[in-house]
Amino acid sequence: MSPAFQPVRPVISVGNLAMGGRGKTPTVAHVSTLLVEAGERPAILSRGYRRQRPEDGVVVVSDGRHLRADLARSGDEPLMLARRVRGAAVLVCDVRATAAAVAETALDATVHVLDDGFQHWSLARDIDLVLVSAGDLDDRRVPFGRLRSPVAALAHADAIIVADETDAETVTSRLDDVIDRRTTPVFTLRRRLEPAWWIEAGPAARPLPPRDEPVVAVAGIARPERFARALEADGWRVADLVGFADHHAYRPADLARIGAVAGDRIVVTTEKDAVRLLPLRPLPWPVACVPLVATVEPASTFRAWLLDRVAGVRR
Repeated sequence: MSPAFQPVRPVISVGNLAMGGRGKTPTVAHVSTLLVEAGERPAILSRGYRRQRPEDGVVVVSDGRHLRADLARSGDEPLMLARRVRGAAVLVCDVRATAAAVAETALDATVHVLDDGFQHWSLARDIDLVLVSAGDLDDRRVPFGRLRSPVAALAHADAIIVADETDAETVTSRLDDVIDRRTTPVFTLRRRLEPAWWIEAGPAARPLPPRDEPVVAVAGIARPERFARALEADGWRVADLVGFADHHAYRPADLARIGAVAGDRIVVTTEKDAVRLLPLRPLPWPVACVPLVATVEPASTFRAWLLDRVAGVRR
């Protein structure tokens, strides 16, 4: 299928083969941050999945300097990206080619970053980054498995990013049957937790909980247990996990459920959950956000490759 719109500016797509979390959004944040640091004005283009108040046309979540939309209009991941990546515009539209046109003409974007774009052909892409886990290589297409594209589609990627660093060697060795390693580099996604911060200003003066104090983890993401494991690996003492579906819209009843589990223990949550809890302020108990950030390794090699590819599109 031919793309409906070819932007003037380069388009970088971050996508994957399978349904579910592979680290696309942290990768979009990382790629966009690298572009901002290189002097670019990136526009992150998203569909705003599970928005509470979808709108026709384009919603500018951030113009690169100021937030312009709330959670209901933007969706949790676009709002999180807008808060995290200063200097990047964030736009939401079901037709991302339209968002790209607005980003170029109204916001002077110099490059586009397409969040979850490997299966979407309404916008021409110049650079395809595809995240892959070890399980993807043995899976099948939906409805018999979780793959949205066959493994053979990796031949169309410009670079592969192994989604779990513990699988890097295994995945890399198995990719030789699918891609040409001379032209398609393989990188590795490395996740780490940043220092916690209170999501409300009220308890800001109180110290953050010590690592040996039991906490209750709350996560409404694709795999809530991954957040709990990451906390424990980072030295947190997780007493309980309260999990919700990905993109869950929190309600007062959910706060009651969390409170019943937490008691007088501190609640810690993800950055994506934090943006969905903020509209319910004041919260009945203190909540600390523990952001997860990702880098693509080897860091200097990936940065040089990415910027060189962007420059090559412009030539």
